[in-house]
Amino acid sequence: MPKDMTATMPGTAIFERRESAARSYCRGIPTVFTKASGSVMTGADGRDYIDFLAGCSSLNYGHNDADMKSALIDHIAGDGIAHGLDLHTTTKAAFLDAFERQILTPRGMDHRVMFTGPTGANAVEAAMKIARKSTGRTNVVAFTNGFHGVTMGALAATGNGYHRGGAGMETQGVTRVPFDGYADGLDSAALLDQMLSDNSGGIDAPAAIMLEAVQGEGGLNAASAEFVRAIADIAKRHGALLIMDDIQAGCGRTGKFFSFEEMGVMPDLVPLAKSISGFGLPLAMVLVRPEHDVFGPAEHNGTFRGNTHAFVTARVAIEKFWSDDAFEADLARRADLIQSRLSELAELVPGAYLKGRGLMRGVDVGSGDLAAAICKRAFDGGLIIETSGNEDQVVKVLAPLTTPDTLLSRGFDILLDAARDVLATTKIAAE
Repeated sequence: MPKDMTATMPGTAIFERRESAARSYCRGIPTVFTKASGSVMTGADGRDYIDFLAGCSSLNYGHNDADMKSALIDHIAGDGIAHGLDLHTTTKAAFLDAFERQILTPRGMDHRVMFTGPTGANAVEAAMKIARKSTGRTNVVAFTNGFHGVTMGALAATGNGYHRGGAGMETQGVTRVPFDGYADGLDSAALLDQMLSDNSGGIDAPAAIMLEAVQGEGGLNAASAEFVRAIADIAKRHGALLIMDDIQAGCGRTGKFFSFEEMGVMPDLVPLAKSISGFGLPLAMVLVRPEHDVFGPAEHNGTFRGNTHAFVTARVAIEKFWSDDAFEADLARRADLIQSRLSELAELVPGAYLKGRGLMRGVDVGSGDLAAAICKRAFDGGLIIETSGNEDQVVKVLAPLTTPDTLLSRGFDILLDAARDVLATTKIAAE
């Protein structure tokens, strides 16, 4: 194979001819990429793009972190285990030891770690199954605009009608209630408590209540600490397990390793995926309180229960970024910078407002067409950014947490210029 792949790149024709119509991100980001480093991706034409998508928060530490890459190369070069089912390996032991010492113990968490198939949806499936087996109940309470995956069990808990329509059959076993702030003047937690307390409330006693502290795909709706604490209390009083889905909001994205830190809650189950590997490698797991670790051997199984290469990079990520509080302290500073620059975007669009928390932020511009136009123009200017929300009306920033200030500012300059251009040349906002 030639060293210079750009000389033989086929463009996009092969993808249009052979790849399934289910492809999505590439439709709004029409470039063939060849390499990436830090917060920059490079196209086949040699053009650099600032990455404000980060693999949908799978690359919180950027592309090809030098220390993770070096450790992985050494592991492969030394004939380290590439695939080990769920066998004991030195790499798994090293990851678990680092995770216990640097993440669980300092936060007073006694959870066991269950490795699932390598997707977030699989971790959610496992969490729902554990809750049902542990409690002997079947119903799971989920929330409006929640997104938990598109496999059948997880899809039942996902609110998005488009994705639910892809099931091809009825999804069952979930009762959906309003998320925090879903309806003006409505205390959603109090409503749920009242319905569960009423024998005629119509909600079967739940095995679990599952929520995201910040709804990533749902539009960056951020639950208040009061709401999360109320839901945790409701779950405990009604005999349900609390599942905090931290797949997108975890691993530092909201400013702490877990999105629920400092909220005064201790979830029974925590699905993790995306950036847990630190390097963009597939890895998913569920944190389980010991009393709910009820599965028998291989009762929830899969060929890829733990990615050995991901264990290598995940250990390095934890030891490099979470061994002290320096990285976390810097996240707070970066979050302030992101909020300040997004406030400038919100000021450009009548009625627009900020959403999210920490470094999981965006601006609701009120229109999916407007948000898409801004993101398209930003891409033309050299910025990779996407939308979210029930109508895709939120311009969503998921820049790597390690993005240098100068590059972060340059990305926002591109975004603001794009918004000004779109607002000046179209009637989308007025319509």
